[in-house]
Amino acid sequence: MIRVATKEDIPVIKRLANEIWWPTYGPILSEDQIRFMLATIYNEQALGQQLEEGAVFIICTDGGHDCGFASFSSLGANSGIYKLHKLYLHPQVQGKGLGRMLIAKAEELAMAAGAEVMELNVNRFNPAKDFYLRYGYIIDREEDIPFYGYFMNDYVLRRNLVVSS
Repeated sequence: MIRVATKEDIPVIKRLANEIWWPTYGPILSEDQIRFMLATIYNEQALGQQLEEGAVFIICTDGGHDCGFASFSSLGANSGIYKLHKLYLHPQVQGKGLGRMLIAKAEELAMAAGAEVMELNVNRFNPAKDFYLRYGYIIDREEDIPFYGYFMNDYVLRRNLVVSS
């Protein structure tokens, strides 16, 4: 099951991020960077601000337990481009099709709001890149983004949501 998150779900998103980031990024980022990113991006105030600024969060449940989340938002009025900011699942539920369900729901909601293209960043060393490529995303470019003394070494992936005839 997937539900659209509200402000009341902020503690759930924060808890999930703290549970998921360590096994996801432990092999590719330093402990200091993981701690910093979690404290900066996933504190309750930052999550509330993301919601207030138009980010839509969705939460995935499996067997009655919250097990993952995604978020997306528009990159600008009338641009038709939306950004998938986050998509995370507990490692123990990966491979069950829940990631596909999350991304499909995010794309569906974004298209209903006017999206024509979905864009996302993924760390170049993150195996999740292959998930997105299998789902139909293509590598558009590379970015090295400075973030408070750290660098996010990413691919920017894109997928057209509207099929031209």
